[in-house]
Amino acid sequence: MNKYCVVLGQANSSLTVYLPLVDTPVRAGFPSPADDYLETKLDLTSHLVKHPSATYYIKAIGDSMIDYGIYSGDLLVVDRSLQPKIDDIVVAAVDGELTCKCLSFINGEHHLLSGNKLYPPISLVGKDVHIWGVVIHTIHSLRKRGHS
Repeated sequence: MNKYCVVLGQANSSLTVYLPLVDTPVRAGFPSPADDYLETKLDLTSHLVKHPSATYYIKAIGDSMIDYGIYSGDLLVVDRSLQPKIDDIVVAAVDGELTCKCLSFINGEHHLLSGNKLYPPISLVGKDVHIWGVVIHTIHSLRKRGHS
């Protein structure tokens, strides 16, 4: 495994934790005082994971996908049951190295594109490639490490 991804494990749908879901969307501000009630509950796992037996979490490491909004330390939710399509973000093993990239078709050939201009496209021609799944969600912490 290379420096870009660390596999954390399969999604566990047997643990259900319902958290309050505020029915009023937030406009990057404080909700109206008239909305002092929580209408429904949300189980985040059931919201993020549609195919539990085919879904796993993996931690992204590195800066190769920042233009796609994936940063080092982000947790990726990956679904193996989905058929990868062009422009999907995928987790793939290329010649035995695990990577997270955008599946692309350039000049009649499949490539994996980084989300950072510092990294060139990876041609898949003549390479041993195994798609591990399609990234369906990212979980990005806005709080810096070390804060409790």
